[in-house]
Amino acid sequence: MNKTRQLTVLVVATLTLASCGWFSDKDEELEPKELVDIKNSLNVKRIWSTKLGGEAEYLLVGLRPATDGDNIFAASQNGNVFALSPANGKAVWKTELEVELSAGPGVGEGTVAVATKDGHIIALDSKTGAERWRTYAGGEILAQPLVKGEYVVVQSIDNRLQALSLFDGKQRWELEQIMPALTMRGASSPLLVGPRVIAGFDNGRLLGVTVATGDIEWDSMLSLPTGRSDLDRLADVDGSIAVVGQDVYAAGYQGRVASLAAESGQVLWSREISTHVGVSADWNSVYTTRTGGEIIAMGRTNGSEIWRNDDLLRRDPTLPTPFHTAVVVGDFEGYLHFFSSIDGKPVARLRQGGKAITSPPLAVANALYVQSDDGTLAAYTVVQDRSKRTAPDISSTADES
Repeated sequence: MNKTRQLTVLVVATLTLASCGWFSDKDEELEPKELVDIKNSLNVKRIWSTKLGGEAEYLLVGLRPATDGDNIFAASQNGNVFALSPANGKAVWKTELEVELSAGPGVGEGTVAVATKDGHIIALDSKTGAERWRTYAGGEILAQPLVKGEYVVVQSIDNRLQALSLFDGKQRWELEQIMPALTMRGASSPLLVGPRVIAGFDNGRLLGVTVATGDIEWDSMLSLPTGRSDLDRLADVDGSIAVVGQDVYAAGYQGRVASLAAESGQVLWSREISTHVGVSADWNSVYTTRTGGEIIAMGRTNGSEIWRNDDLLRRDPTLPTPFHTAVVVGDFEGYLHFFSSIDGKPVARLRQGGKAITSPPLAVANALYVQSDDGTLAAYTVVQDRSKRTAPDISSTADES
């Protein structure tokens, strides 16, 4: 690695810590906001918990559980890949790859794909965990691979998007965007909407790309680089992208949250909000965590603000995940916070453990799956109290705050 690239990596790492709330130009001396007692009105119960292995604290890797509708799949930083029973968390299979993993798993078409720290993609059989192939993708990958149809689509932190053959891992096509002088550490995970891949890049652009050929169908500037310094001009689209029907929702750092038409890239609405975690959505609302820790809900059809909550300022909250009648975020102390999706008021809080939660929780039907940075995966559910007409209090468990 040459000196210029070493300097770039160091600066990017520093910027990442700054963006995550460790320090900032305005709040440098401020501590994370203290948690206050809340009245729990959502009955959240832990179903099971399992240790995946391999702590990834502050490495900002892209490890997050995924599902194919039958099993829950998860991967650890030290190379373990699991298929787990959603009912009890017991391993259906476990594969030890003996490499450091940086992203995944991506799941689809009977395949589980993970990315290694040194830039390889490894494909496993989703039924058995047996390795099918591995190939070098050419750069570090921090985004979940997209597995769909005949392709495994991967995005690396050097602003390259490529499609690999699902069958043997050979490259089908590749496209590259101009790399800014400075970037934040991270990459958004590509999504497939109809025949096109939606992907965001560190130059502030969101692209619609034909999955079969790699041709760019449309190109939208989501976050325009402005300012005199490279720091001021950071405009990365690194966070999660959401899709509801044919509408795409995305956000850029020091840019805007926007809704776009998937077929044309036309901006339907936008709001000036800076976030590095991206957006999530349900049928009614779009959610984001603003740089600094404020949680914001907007109307899905017009972007109008519905509510905002500043309870988690400087606590490094994750992207909100819609779940049940709430949205859920994790924080740097291992707490899970549940806020009403209607008005943003806190409805429950519990603690998974003492380590940070940096990956957004995964909601599947009435279950919530949360992977913390110490390599623990836990599952939660909302318990309905049929003996009461009103919402019950949260049950007393040893892991509550």
